[in-house]
Amino acid sequence: MATAQLSRSIRLHKETVFPSQITNEHESLIMVKKLFATSISCITYLRGLFPESSYGERHLDDLSLKILREDKKCPGSLHIIKWIQGCFDALEKKYLHMAVLTLYTNPKEPEKVTEIYQFKFKYTKEGATMDFDSSSTSFESGTNSEDIKKTSVLLIRKLYILMQNLGPLPNDVILTMKLHYYNEVTPNDYQPPGFKEGVNSHVLLFEGEPVNLQVGLVSTGFHSMKVKVTTEATRVSDLENNLYQENSTTEIAHQGLDYDDEEEECDNHDNLRSDSSTDR
Repeated sequence: MATAQLSRSIRLHKETVFPSQITNEHESLIMVKKLFATSISCITYLRGLFPESSYGERHLDDLSLKILREDKKCPGSLHIIKWIQGCFDALEKKYLHMAVLTLYTNPKEPEKVTEIYQFKFKYTKEGATMDFDSSSTSFESGTNSEDIKKTSVLLIRKLYILMQNLGPLPNDVILTMKLHYYNEVTPNDYQPPGFKEGVNSHVLLFEGEPVNLQVGLVSTGFHSMKVKVTTEATRVSDLENNLYQENSTTEIAHQGLDYDDEEEECDNHDNLRSDSSTDR
């Protein structure tokens, strides 16, 4: 199992949340990392998972963003930062296919979940793409840096609106992050910092009726990342119908995690190989 020391912070640069230019693979990778870290910070802050002291403040246009930072008084937030940096390692190596942040309440039944956040990544020959899907609208940026920034701001704004309109979580939740890799390029013994070898579980169970919320699409021409939220139907009663898709079952298969139609059966190229968990 790989180990790593705790990070001092998630660095997003002093002057800007996102890079001002994206002209090569390195700049695209920075963009995807920042968008991923900003999304995780947004989710944990607006879902009330950690105290105010665990966040610093950044500004993106008219949005005031809360970004996770080191808070020695809150070990849970330190674990999340460590997970994010483990994902950065897998992204740099082009191993990471999907990061799945799962919330559950019973430590004896981690497969019985109350909320899921899926981040799916792709790597193109040109560089990096970040893919957010929406059931009603698809936003796809070209290689123009300004267009990419505008699209990213729009998606972060949409994620903020979604988080602000979800009903509350149970009082006590446990967080776990599971990583899926592209098996054809990932060494069998690879584990990024902060993670250990995972146990394949093909089924997740919801206590209530699950609803899938698709969030949008950003493409830089080098990598891609797709975000999908699954929560209980009672938490989205105030959302407009076009923002979500209802599931007719309370069982979510491993293959039901977000894969494109053109991809092969996920077990042929992707497997859960790393996981970690922490109390809120």
